[in-house]
Amino acid sequence: MRIGRRVIGLLLVLALPAGLSGCVGMAIGAGATVGVAAAEERGVSGASTDLAIQTDINDKWIHESLQIEKDVYLTVHEGRVLLTGTVATPEMRLKAVQLVWDVNGVREVIDEIKVGEGGGIGTYARDVLIANELRAKLLFDRNIQSINYSVETVGGVVYLMGIAQNQAELDRVTGYARNISYVQRVVSYVRLKSERIPPIPDARPAMAPPA
Repeated sequence: MRIGRRVIGLLLVLALPAGLSGCVGMAIGAGATVGVAAAEERGVSGASTDLAIQTDINDKWIHESLQIEKDVYLTVHEGRVLLTGTVATPEMRLKAVQLVWDVNGVREVIDEIKVGEGGGIGTYARDVLIANELRAKLLFDRNIQSINYSVETVGGVVYLMGIAQNQAELDRVTGYARNISYVQRVVSYVRLKSERIPPIPDARPAMAPPA
């Protein structure tokens, strides 16, 4: 459903009013530019490292199983990797996580992958609308440095990653998310700027067998 999700997202962004769709599109796509990366707390070097990690993970997933690459969504920020989505078996979930740990530079793997049946087109469309609405709210709030946040929505659950300037800013972000229609839960993995980045482990953690 990954390809379908991307197509749905593009169609929904294009369906927004002209002014808003331009801003949201800019917020979604501008992360690839050097100027935007330089403005982020992680900087150009950090953004480049995260992109390399994401590329390596996708490459490993594709060579292992196209189904993993299609069903698992990937967010990388400061070497911290958030995995979301729904896979068919516990073994597939375990393999997806194991392969991430095999990539150089990974500091932490946050496993939010569910096992079961994924949602239909209506669920994916709603998730895209939720994510785009939240990104727009963050973009227009001058008290939030929206460039430092990544948003992923799966099954009505909003996952946040990035760097917050302080707790007050993070509270504003989570408050926006909670007040969007159809949001069931907000899960934050945002690091406060004052907190230290977790170190890169010397060895891959032992993986528990699938339940």
